[in-house]
Amino acid sequence: MMPAKEMAAAVVKAMDSKKGLDIRLLHTADITVLAEYFVICTASSPTHVKTLTDEIDRVMSELGEPPLRREGYRSGSWVLLDFGCVIVHVFMDEARKFYDLERLWSDAESVDIQPLLEQEA
Repeated sequence: MMPAKEMAAAVVKAMDSKKGLDIRLLHTADITVLAEYFVICTASSPTHVKTLTDEIDRVMSELGEPPLRREGYRSGSWVLLDFGCVIVHVFMDEARKFYDLERLWSDAESVDIQPLLEQEA
């Protein structure tokens, strides 16, 4: 099993490669048992939500870490991919504002993703 930080980095890179918007990486290990990291991004359309989640699923599956669970595919405005120690949320803008996970998990450490995007894959 990959370390959580490497899994989160792979998800961030997959989101970035498909033009995910406002990507946020939250280190939640110290405040919840749900996951070590939450990765959140915004998609510009229901098709973009599907494109992003399909790419994340593909990349992680190729790394031997397929999602344990998927939620929200039918709605088209929000999808959750659960990789155990990393939980991924892909939202349309309105749904992201409604759920406001950054506020809900405001005690989590916000991780700078720029160094992750600059690393070679």
